[in-house]
Amino acid sequence: MKFIIIGIDDNSEQFFSPQVLAHIQGNSVFSGGARHHDLVKNHLPDEYQWIEVIVPLKTVFEEYEQHDTIVVFASGDPLFLGIGNTIKREFPTADIEVFPYFNSLQILAHRMLLPYQDMHIVSLTGRPWDKFDEALIEGKAKVGVLTDRVKHTPQTIAARMLAYGYNNYEMIVGELLGNKESEKVTTLSLEEVIKGTFQYPNNLILLQKERRIRPFGISNSEFHLLNGRDKMITKMPIRLLSLSEMDLRDRSVLWDVGFCTGSISIESKLQFPHLKVIAFEQRTEGEELMRLNSQKFGTPGIEAHIGDFLEADLTDLPKPDAVFIGGHGGKMFEFMQRIHKVLLPNGCIVFNSVSADSQKAFFDAAKSLDMVTLEPTLITIDSYNPIMVMKAIKPI
Repeated sequence: MKFIIIGIDDNSEQFFSPQVLAHIQGNSVFSGGARHHDLVKNHLPDEYQWIEVIVPLKTVFEEYEQHDTIVVFASGDPLFLGIGNTIKREFPTADIEVFPYFNSLQILAHRMLLPYQDMHIVSLTGRPWDKFDEALIEGKAKVGVLTDRVKHTPQTIAARMLAYGYNNYEMIVGELLGNKESEKVTTLSLEEVIKGTFQYPNNLILLQKERRIRPFGISNSEFHLLNGRDKMITKMPIRLLSLSEMDLRDRSVLWDVGFCTGSISIESKLQFPHLKVIAFEQRTEGEELMRLNSQKFGTPGIEAHIGDFLEADLTDLPKPDAVFIGGHGGKMFEFMQRIHKVLLPNGCIVFNSVSADSQKAFFDAAKSLDMVTLEPTLITIDSYNPIMVMKAIKPI
């Protein structure tokens, strides 16, 4: 089986090299999106079959399997977050030949005479916000973004950035790049983007005007608190120690059980932006506190669940490899038992205790679940009661 993958732009007058034209004229089965068909149909032979690339892709791949050679048209560089990668994955033994064009972010950078070797790339085309949020929190100075039609448009991207305080960027928007009649490139503030309308396909480059402060350790007084109670928050030094105990640099998914103000979730996301953070809190006030504090400290992407953790539907949630228990309502064993069922091997649970009873409950639960407990750390902050930071690991 052979694939010939040809990159094109949005120009209605496509130019192909003699080698590419020979492939087009010498084959009869072609594939691509409806837009690609409109752009290349005048170059196709008189008799041809077109396999449209639409979801679900499984159906498209089944059609591909009926043919020996398929010419696939793709936008820009097929190996740049494109269908070339998908074909390589789905047809690992196929013979693949690629004729790339400039990808859309290259074209946009060229239009602006903007060096792009240091540009951080994020695709939001049919993908979640995770990698985009990570780039914002890390403070990438130059971010190229591939958009989509509905969920990740220039307007929705600008709105998300402003909601979380990332107004320290301006946005370059490229519309219909390569289309001689309709191409448009504009540089706008995020506020201007929200009010604008943009033709699709489009993409954008974010340019940082100034760096946003990203503290290592957030002062307790900076958080919005539950009813103003400063005792209802994990204190900053203990918070950072707890993050260290969870080895979050090498973890992927953190569950924060009993998040209250959200300080553990927010500090974790701020220091380790790659983390997927799922937070649970029984108090209904927690939802607003998480929203306010997440927006204040610039940590989009934290997923908050309100209600009794023991009754929460965990079926579709990503399994954690690190869990922080901030509150257990006197049901330590039940909490740890439920967590243990979904905790990945070598995953850990960290708990901060202020009483001998809760310390015993944690150690007893860990022992009954055959978890390995590490030597705890006892720490005292100012005039507060001593706190024991404890950790249990689920063996491989």
